[in-house]
Amino acid sequence: MAPIISRFAPAPTGYLHLGHVVNALCVWGITRARPSASSGQAGRVLLRIEDHDRLRSRPEYEAALLEDLAWLGFVPDGPAVRQSDREDIYVQALDALRRRGLVYACACSRAEILAGAGVRGAEVRGADELWYRGTCRDRGLAEAPGFGLRVRLDRSVERFTDLRHGPLEQTPSDQCGDLLVRDRDGHWTYQFAATVDDYVQGVTLVIRGDDLLSSTGRQLQLARLLGRTQPPEFYHHALIMKSAGQKLSKSDRDTGVRGLRAQGWTAAQVIARAASLANLPSLFAYHPKP
Repeated sequence: MAPIISRFAPAPTGYLHLGHVVNALCVWGITRARPSASSGQAGRVLLRIEDHDRLRSRPEYEAALLEDLAWLGFVPDGPAVRQSDREDIYVQALDALRRRGLVYACACSRAEILAGAGVRGAEVRGADELWYRGTCRDRGLAEAPGFGLRVRLDRSVERFTDLRHGPLEQTPSDQCGDLLVRDRDGHWTYQFAATVDDYVQGVTLVIRGDDLLSSTGRQLQLARLLGRTQPPEFYHHALIMKSAGQKLSKSDRDTGVRGLRAQGWTAAQVIARAASLANLPSLFAYHPKP
């Protein structure tokens, strides 16, 4: 067996906070703790800058997160890869799906979907799940600027074992409907870009927060449609919560890494605080390089 390949994949839409530190601790800690069974080599951690959202991504945020990551002692295996540099890879993946008749143009705006209005309506499932009822699926719209692109997701029960939560199953067609892969402004979506990147980069272990657990089934189904035969493993860790129903965000200055640095905190103190708030298992404790 080859060494495990994982990734740390921040979006440069704000500064790093303690929630990101928790994710980094889990990514480096778990990956380094699971050497290859055959070679004994420690797993590799890739650094992927998820700047597919061109409207909110900023170069100053990317520079800051790279500096903070180095200050904390988290060293990736190789240079950072930016999604903004991978347009050709996403186009090729989309073309492969298009040739199979799985891609169609969608005229529905997010506002119309959220409102559930008229023939372009949808429904909201749960607090954050937006379910698209497939209004444009058989309209035969020509792809054009201002239209989104969706991938047909036939009903499929996706079963997987999360390394923290155990055996789970999800039905993406019931959760989200046909998957939006490129929005009306021409931006690749998180679901599509992350799935393609994990496949192309050979990621074998995806470590992320519980807020993305519901994405797993749809990404497994999409990866299979793209040709991936061996899915990655998944570990979804607990989040640091700002309140009972609200996770930390990049706007939470009291938990921002740069703010804590300005107050005189050391890297070790920041890491200890993040680990304590998330109650991380000692098995996955990681001691970054000084």
